[in-house]
Amino acid sequence: MIIGLCGKSCSGKTTLANDLIHIYGGNGIHVDIDKIGHQALKVPKIKEELVETFSDITTRGEIDRKKLGPIVFSSDIKMDQLTSITWKYMEQEIDRMIAENQDKMIILDWQLLPKSKFFQAADMTILLDVDYEIRKKRALERDHITEEKFDLREQASIKYDSSSFDLVFHEVNYEKLKEMVKRI
Repeated sequence: MIIGLCGKSCSGKTTLANDLIHIYGGNGIHVDIDKIGHQALKVPKIKEELVETFSDITTRGEIDRKKLGPIVFSSDIKMDQLTSITWKYMEQEIDRMIAENQDKMIILDWQLLPKSKFFQAADMTILLDVDYEIRKKRALERDHITEEKFDLREQASIKYDSSSFDLVFHEVNYEKLKEMVKRI
């Protein structure tokens, strides 16, 4: 079973994914697609193209996400450029992970999942639609960022059509979240 899990930054996707896998007896994998994107930044050909496109985004020869983030989060065009450079690698990695884990529940966790072929391929899609203030508080605590940086992330977020998801959760209380996981 493939579950597509979406939600904006700090909506609780990882917590829900881990709980689903635990309840499923550990026979599942959580594919955090953002992490695959981070891996893509280390691929030499991708690094070279990113530097050509965005200029001064490296620190000690590596792509510095703290430099790249403000550039791509402030412009849809620049975000599209980043995606066009990294997506082929990301898509291949996701396809590989799915192929290697067909006997397990696979949770694809990504904010931009509805823009990919993997959204339609999912057996079930879940949206965590959590209030902005709650997510901001979590981001400031977890990621140690400023409100301005969180707002940049928020501006880069997509707007979800909740009617295109099988399940939509607004709940953030951990005990209630566990109840929802059992329902799923």
